[in-house]
Amino acid sequence: MTARPTTNVLLTGVGGQGVVLASYVLSQVAMSEGYDVKQSEVHGMAQRGGSVTSHFRFGDKVWSPLVSPGTADLLMAFEALEGLRYVNWLKPNGVLVYNALRINPSPVSAGLATYPEDVDSLIRAAWPTVKCVNANELAAQAGTVKAANVAMLGAISATLPFAPEIWEAVIRKAVPPKTIDVNLEAFRLGAASASAPAAECKTR
Repeated sequence: MTARPTTNVLLTGVGGQGVVLASYVLSQVAMSEGYDVKQSEVHGMAQRGGSVTSHFRFGDKVWSPLVSPGTADLLMAFEALEGLRYVNWLKPNGVLVYNALRINPSPVSAGLATYPEDVDSLIRAAWPTVKCVNANELAAQAGTVKAANVAMLGAISATLPFAPEIWEAVIRKAVPPKTIDVNLEAFRLGAASASAPAAECKTR
């Protein structure tokens, strides 16, 4: 039997966006599919607008939890500028999926820097394989904007070798009981958005 190669995923966002929960769901789904999994979180200065990143790797045998710059198969960015900031972590044929959401980092909030006016164009100029997702809007449509991280999981689900029923089973266990239906709907809406026209997605 041919060994399954290791897949590298980097998740990045701002504190409070649910990056760690999304990484946990990914790890549980991969383990349910029989993969070896390594995961590592890096918590930034979230209260000051800093980044929160999570490294996630899965394969038949994974030795290290850390993704190296230039080796990520998938970059999952919960905020647009974070996607642009970490685009150099992708391998040449890697995929960037980002949430069309603007959260000002601390230097911008302090007036020391300016948020790029057209971050979407900058992202597309920086990387050829990009998917923009209106995750917050999809989550609000499902019932709560707090499920935006799960909508993002839905948006990247087609790029990973995991069965839909495994995703659903893990989400049911990972979120609070009262929010199961909302989160499952957010996931489904995110998955459906994978085929939505890019022109309908713009950071704001």
